[in-house]
Amino acid sequence: MLDFFGADAGARAPARRLALIGGFAPRKCGIATFTTDVFEQLALHHPELSVDLHVIDSPTEPLTYPEARSVIRADQPEDYRIAARRINEDAVDAVWLQHEYGIFGGDCGAMVLELVDRIAAPLIVTLHTVLAQPSAQQRAVLDHILDRASGVMVMSEHGRDLLEQVYGVEPARVTIIAHGAPDRPFGRNADFKARAGLAGKNVIMTFGLLGQGKGLETAIEALPAIVAAHPDTVYRIVGATHPNLVAAEGEAYRDSLMALARDLGVADHVLWDNRFLETSELLDQLEACDIYLTPYPNLQQSTSGTLSYAVALGKAVVSTPYLHARELLADGVGALVPPRSAAALAEAVNGLLGDPAALDAMQRRAYARGRETIWPRFAERCADLVKTVVADAPQHIPLTATPGASGVWAMCDSTGMLQHGIGVVPDRRHGYCLDDNVRALMLMGVADGLPLAERQRWATVFASFIQHAWNPEAGRFRNFMAFDRSWCEDVGSEDSNGRALWVLGHAVAHAPDAGLKAWARQWYDVVLGPLSAVEYPRSMAFAMLGAAHVLAVEPDHRPSRELVERGGALLHALLAQGRRPDWAWFEAMLGYDNPRLPEALIRAGHLMNRADWLESGLEALRFIVSQQTTATGQFRAIGSETFTQPHAVSYEAKPFDQQPLEAWAAVEACAAAWHAQAAMDHGDTASRALWRSHAQAAYRWFLGANDRGVALGDLVTGRCRDGITPRGVNANCGAESILAFQLAHYALAGLERAAGPRVGSETAALAPQPILAQPFGPSSKVRSVLGDRAYRSQPQAGQPVVGQQRLANS
Repeated sequence: MLDFFGADAGARAPARRLALIGGFAPRKCGIATFTTDVFEQLALHHPELSVDLHVIDSPTEPLTYPEARSVIRADQPEDYRIAARRINEDAVDAVWLQHEYGIFGGDCGAMVLELVDRIAAPLIVTLHTVLAQPSAQQRAVLDHILDRASGVMVMSEHGRDLLEQVYGVEPARVTIIAHGAPDRPFGRNADFKARAGLAGKNVIMTFGLLGQGKGLETAIEALPAIVAAHPDTVYRIVGATHPNLVAAEGEAYRDSLMALARDLGVADHVLWDNRFLETSELLDQLEACDIYLTPYPNLQQSTSGTLSYAVALGKAVVSTPYLHARELLADGVGALVPPRSAAALAEAVNGLLGDPAALDAMQRRAYARGRETIWPRFAERCADLVKTVVADAPQHIPLTATPGASGVWAMCDSTGMLQHGIGVVPDRRHGYCLDDNVRALMLMGVADGLPLAERQRWATVFASFIQHAWNPEAGRFRNFMAFDRSWCEDVGSEDSNGRALWVLGHAVAHAPDAGLKAWARQWYDVVLGPLSAVEYPRSMAFAMLGAAHVLAVEPDHRPSRELVERGGALLHALLAQGRRPDWAWFEAMLGYDNPRLPEALIRAGHLMNRADWLESGLEALRFIVSQQTTATGQFRAIGSETFTQPHAVSYEAKPFDQQPLEAWAAVEACAAAWHAQAAMDHGDTASRALWRSHAQAAYRWFLGANDRGVALGDLVTGRCRDGITPRGVNANCGAESILAFQLAHYALAGLERAAGPRVGSETAALAPQPILAQPFGPSSKVRSVLGDRAYRSQPQAGQPVVGQQRLANS
């Protein structure tokens, strides 16, 4: 027997958890009714899917929602952020957002982006309105949501067509699920008429919140002709006036309709029920009618829940040809009449009332069509939609498996390593950069899984690139080189210069032959003086890491000790400035390559015998580990949107785009912490287990243990995708990503050799451990200085990323 996710029920597939966001009963609006229906029907028909309710509440008429996991006041930005944090902490498998511009705060509902940008789980969005000609702001808001949605639900073919033609959404992401409706027996109208005191009457009906867009004037204007032909006819108008209309003008609209009925002499034939009815009573009243009217003048209305209900209950419908009606009432299911034409409406109604056989046939066709939308069918399709976006559980892959190298060599030529790829093919248009050749030379120093001759050959190529990048007049390295080998700049960023010093120190200790070690030592001495003056925190951290490698070989090398001492003092001071009770970090916001900062401070504290630096570095690393660990123990890289979007919010992290550089840095920083604590006379065994566990979690991120359940690293070729976006994997394979994957593997392998039991053995240390935020010291702020960042732009579906860029120092 298969369960809802297609697995053998006997295998007890893990339960799935959904965060459902929208209005909710007792709020009186169509979105609230729809969200309530989804919540109730999924609970009834798919109890294996656990649903958390997050309610968007009206700022003017706040209500109580006992079933809600959180309540978001529509006009309060912080409520959206708090809800996003709770959803992430709940580790839900998917988030389902009901979207209508008017229910969210901000210009055209832009406040909902405060939530959308912060959730980590795959996003489904139901679009209750798809505008063919949106305003600029409406388009901007919806484009942003669509860009992040893994699945998009609409309720009509027209909505799907608009998404493809106007908004450029690829068909694979769009699902049509018709508005759900109740399942009741056919043909009980006589019984329900009797209950309502309407026996022997022809009953026409409209229900829903009253407003000028319902076209009720036209229906009342048609009544004289209908009543003249069929005197026993009544028109029931059931529903309260829309709350927004009541707030603006009271009951003036309803009064005007009553006055119109009196003027036309049909007041006695119009029955009013000015209430917002519970669903069960509403359905009872709907069963008591013969013909249902939706005379809406707005022909662009894409969804009508009232129409879906009427069709599912087998009611003959006379309607204007708005979008939903054209689709649902096709093939004789209902009758379509022009908008604002009382004569056409009266003719259609009289035609049905005057021909009982035709009326019965239309009702039966409607009932048959409604079988496609009844709640069990609707719930099944909704559950299937959730299934399509939920991340698969990662496959078990031994962490000891060594990645291949063909993907590395494919990015290289006689000049060096190319920067970017379109898919798996190198993109020559962006040429080369110092940063990637630095990392490539590092890999040649540690990749003991590769033949030594290959490592020596390619290490010489990468070393030659680094050597050629030095600009002696400027006392700095260049960074970017075009494919024709021309330099694109005279001086590279401080970060790229810090990395160059890092690799020279790394090569002094780890280059694959003595000649390259001697070369690295020579160039290290040449550039150390000029590059010791770098100021940006990350630039200094990179330089410190290089000096630390040299000190591992030559403990008394005075210039390296001075560099480490200056950098350690700088980072220690920055941490003291930036620390708050809940924020043990060097800056007021998180950037890229974050773990390198505490790693450098940890290494400095260990080398300089500065216990205060070491403890500060460990404290900062514990903090960044807490920020990069999900509620389920998986690694979640700090997203590049945290620091690249305008007006970034301090003291928070956004989940996308996640990039491999951060995972590699986490592995190496945790390895540094493990070794530093192992070297202490009374090293904390529990802390070492935490560092090892987090290093493993960071490496598993490459293999599929991430927010989208997608493997970035390919063990066969050694390639790695460029990151994880809200919609899944960025399929491009650039040098930075490939090298981060490779270097993370060798860093973890070294840690595992030192730690003892092989990775993959059944030990408690291998299980992901929950990381809890620690209390931190006194509060103060420090201005964030991020340095440069290799930023991969998100690919459009079906298209390669061809416009990658690197952001300069800021």
